[in-house]
Amino acid sequence: MKINRHKALKTLAAGSASLFALPEISKAMSLLPSPLNDRINHSVCQWCYSSIPLEEFAKAAKEIGLKSIELLGPNQWTIIQKHGLTCAMAYASDLGLTKGFNDPSLHEKLLSDYSTNIPKAADAGLKNVICFSGNANGLNSEQGLENCARGLEPVLKVAQKYNITVQMELLNSKVDHKDYQCDHTAWGVKLCEKLGSPNFKLLYDIYHMQIMEGDVIATIRKYKQYIGHYHTGGVPGRNEIDETQELNYPAIMRAIVETGFTGFVAQEFIPKRPDKLASLKQGVTICDV
Repeated sequence: MKINRHKALKTLAAGSASLFALPEISKAMSLLPSPLNDRINHSVCQWCYSSIPLEEFAKAAKEIGLKSIELLGPNQWTIIQKHGLTCAMAYASDLGLTKGFNDPSLHEKLLSDYSTNIPKAADAGLKNVICFSGNANGLNSEQGLENCARGLEPVLKVAQKYNITVQMELLNSKVDHKDYQCDHTAWGVKLCEKLGSPNFKLLYDIYHMQIMEGDVIATIRKYKQYIGHYHTGGVPGRNEIDETQELNYPAIMRAIVETGFTGFVAQEFIPKRPDKLASLKQGVTICDV
């Protein structure tokens, strides 16, 4: 079954994320801990492994050496924390990716959601919650920017009170998320500058931005002060990040480290191989520069 994050988030909102069947994990011994360099804080996006119950996935992630499982809702945070993991990027609203801060009719709902869940995130010891621009739906770039700023301003007052960073994800509108408005780094940077808040940053998704604009390493270096989080994924296809795809992830990770980045890098590729956990371990190893 083909799955994407939008479908996974809808499943989460429906409260059925825990109903997936337990897969056979036949190669557990291959997941024994191996020393990591600790220059990258490793995380993983749960939706890419949604066929594995979260409790089992947390155990495996811990064995691999991950510090976080992310893109989880409030009812899931305690499950991974029992295994010594954090949620490096949390959901605070169930509206999804296509409906976001560029739509003024959603500002009241979004403020309510974030005002409710930001304090919960702080109580859980979390540091970041994700947000989305939403689809343009005919809005021009400047109007979308203005609407996002207006909707985010009261949310960021709550975030500042609780020392939480709200991060807007950059997504491609070419292949996966048609009409998504925050689809170029420069647009996101304009929003950061307009808001002028240390509690707002960009989630730079390497997969998405390779598709939209390329020039990944130069962009990371240029806009390092605006980027608070990273996601991975193989291009093309969003599968394993090894030699089967075009990006040089070790070079990208070295560039990230050189910027002084101390946040998290999350694996967000969809494994093609039957042993999904082995693919995850490989991805972490590739990024552990």
